[in-house]
Amino acid sequence: MAELKHFYETFQPKHYDVYIDIDREKKLISGKTTITGAAQAQEISVHQKYLKVSAVQAGNQDVPFTTDDQADAIRITLPAAGDVTVAITYTAPLTDTMMGIYPSYYQLNGEKKQLIGTQFETNAARKAFPCVDEPEAKATFDLAIKFDEHPGETIISNMPEKSEKDGVHYFATTVRMSTYLIAFAFGEMQSKLTKTKSGVEIGVFATKAHQANELDFALDIAKRAIEFYEDFYQTPYPLPHSYQLALPDFSAGAMENWGLVTYREALLLLDPDNTALDTKQLVATVITHELAHQWFGDLVTMKWWDDLWLNESFANMMEYVSVDALQPDWHIWETFQTSEAPAALQRDATDGVQSVHVDVEDPAEIDSLFDGAIVYAKGARLLVMVRALIGDDALRAGLKNYFAAHQYGNATGADLWSALGAASGLDIGAIMHSWLDQPGYPVVTAAVKDGQLTLSQKQFFIGEGQDVGRQWQIPLNSNYDAAPAIMKEKEVTVGDYAKLRAAGQPFRVNVGNNSHFIVKYDDTLMQDILTHTDELDDIAKLQLLQDLRLLADGRQISYATLVPLLPRFADSHAAVVNTALYRVASNLKRFVTPDSPEENQLKAFYNQLSADQLARLGWTPKAHESNDDQLTRPFILSAALYGKNGAAIAAAHDLFKANADKLASLPADIRFYVLANEVHDFGSADLVDELVAAYRETTDGSYKGDLRAAVTQTPDKALLAKLIGLFKDPDTVKPQDLRSWFYGILANHHGEQAAWDWLRNNWQWLEEKVGGDMEFTTYITVVANVFRTRERLNEFKAFFEPKLNTPGLTREIQMDTKVIASRVDLIEAEKDAVNAAVAKEIQ
Repeated sequence: MAELKHFYETFQPKHYDVYIDIDREKKLISGKTTITGAAQAQEISVHQKYLKVSAVQAGNQDVPFTTDDQADAIRITLPAAGDVTVAITYTAPLTDTMMGIYPSYYQLNGEKKQLIGTQFETNAARKAFPCVDEPEAKATFDLAIKFDEHPGETIISNMPEKSEKDGVHYFATTVRMSTYLIAFAFGEMQSKLTKTKSGVEIGVFATKAHQANELDFALDIAKRAIEFYEDFYQTPYPLPHSYQLALPDFSAGAMENWGLVTYREALLLLDPDNTALDTKQLVATVITHELAHQWFGDLVTMKWWDDLWLNESFANMMEYVSVDALQPDWHIWETFQTSEAPAALQRDATDGVQSVHVDVEDPAEIDSLFDGAIVYAKGARLLVMVRALIGDDALRAGLKNYFAAHQYGNATGADLWSALGAASGLDIGAIMHSWLDQPGYPVVTAAVKDGQLTLSQKQFFIGEGQDVGRQWQIPLNSNYDAAPAIMKEKEVTVGDYAKLRAAGQPFRVNVGNNSHFIVKYDDTLMQDILTHTDELDDIAKLQLLQDLRLLADGRQISYATLVPLLPRFADSHAAVVNTALYRVASNLKRFVTPDSPEENQLKAFYNQLSADQLARLGWTPKAHESNDDQLTRPFILSAALYGKNGAAIAAAHDLFKANADKLASLPADIRFYVLANEVHDFGSADLVDELVAAYRETTDGSYKGDLRAAVTQTPDKALLAKLIGLFKDPDTVKPQDLRSWFYGILANHHGEQAAWDWLRNNWQWLEEKVGGDMEFTTYITVVANVFRTRERLNEFKAFFEPKLNTPGLTREIQMDTKVIASRVDLIEAEKDAVNAAVAKEIQ
């Protein structure tokens, strides 16, 4: 039921006394919450979900109340409006849904243990205690937590513990904050602590199942990140501590609870001696993303969920700004170009996609806003665009004023643009309005018409799209001064092309690939660029491949025309270029039927593309090799193995045999390829059993991921069926990891049918198990990423269209139906031409 009226309008809490008693044995929460606040009416509402309320008092007197489960509400009748203290006594179940207060399970020395943690975003605080569970309803909180405590257990929360009496742990009063940021955890934990230059205590906490040195990397990054942000934002971190906690079961990647940030273990802890560079970069950006939120999201919070992008887009940009400052040798902005930019461009080209700013009221719909490609990646690209326009000095000055004006309160997008506009002297809001409030993005067509260089903009679609005449204010970033800085019109004439070209280099726009659009050059301009590809920098080469791939996806050019371009980039030593190259090459797999003569041709083409690089790089990482070589090797090994390179397959097999008794010690950046090759080409039931057993036992998140991805590569349908049989065994496949297991088997053409059958037969179970969290819709997304035949499209529609009216699923089903349909149409139209182009390349 839609929350047409926010509860905060009639009741504004100022302070909470929250007492919670958790009995792990009985799986029961008992509590009493006392809320002091201002009631604007005699009838007020407070949120609850699955709470059994036994009493409500106001001014120490019982008052009438009813529970409205459909609206997640307790309806309370007060003696009168005005300042009031309301006390609510209740019980609630301790559930395994990874939302609210919940247990995480892990093994230590063969014994099953649990760590209790919390996850309240977006609206699950109401599962833990009665509250006005809306971002605007900021208040201070006194937490008092009791639990069935055993010796050796630790409890932590947003604020330091101030005392313990009769088994009740009392925490210092919080600053003014939103309910969804409250957090606590208890159980047997290890920790490492340090302090920042300004005296903030930094801690990393984990279960004792991990090696102590797995906490070191996160502690270092977190300490330096807090110091960086205090300087960059010119605003002190406002709490006594910043704790980072690894939870064994966690539905999202990480959560920015103020002072107690929670993470999946694999996104916080790592082996400092054997972790791939890209994994270190991922962990660092996750930590810096969450710590960026401590100001942008926690200190100043969006007023309502429609401005979720204010939190997430900004943190997504700042994770790269901070890691670039902390580890400049990583060139982390290149990762932004290979991950965030293509994700945003791909998703944002499907008609029906949400805009960055979305109006939403229904609590069931709020979680569906967390579209990683739009609210995170696209939003971050737009803020990178703003940063490029105004510069860092204006950005920092604007942010300082923004924090000063809104600290401990709430803000809207307009407030941010106002602050940045005042600092830069530019009307940022006018420029950003077209990008934030409209879905999609433009393709800018550059052409020479009657000797004149012209530019035109039009919305770009992959698949069918309804053009409604949207326009954008486009920062062009051209290499020709004659082009406008901001293109506001549908079409502009830059000038006489011959004269402009005589001045220097081929014409290009979106230099640096920081603006959210793609470019279609006519034949004259494109041939000029291709003739001078050796003069392009690596980002320009990435951008060229990226834009051509998208134009091919959108049927504006043919994939067949891309095939002969790939070899000219195949010898690049730049990871960004290789990432873009092999993304195009990977898309060619769509046009072949598995195990067909056409696929054998494609494999030969892959072998040609990768052979020289394989010879250059080899299998084993070398001392002091460049970051680019470390990040490129996985693409080359993957291509060589797919290309059935005999020497590569033999080398991987030899590495496996030489390390059979110590597989975890294989270099992390090649370990998956060694394991996957063994499973695929030399596998047996015993080997799969051995690797599944290792998966159960290891606590190394990186190794766990390699094992999972490798065993799902088996071509043996009986073994795949056996793996699917583990999907409901939480001691092997945790619910947080189920989607990755499912996707691994679905993407294996030997397991596609069995995985798809499992999903359809177990949808209700899946909905009960993980349906309450924001990751649930991605089960639909991963199916759409795999399907590519008309038969599968019809099956997808038959299964999901009856679920179109399920709150939170509607947009994803509609979007993914279009994604599969456009892919099917593309394959049917271009299959023969693409395979002919591949055949020509390998002659």
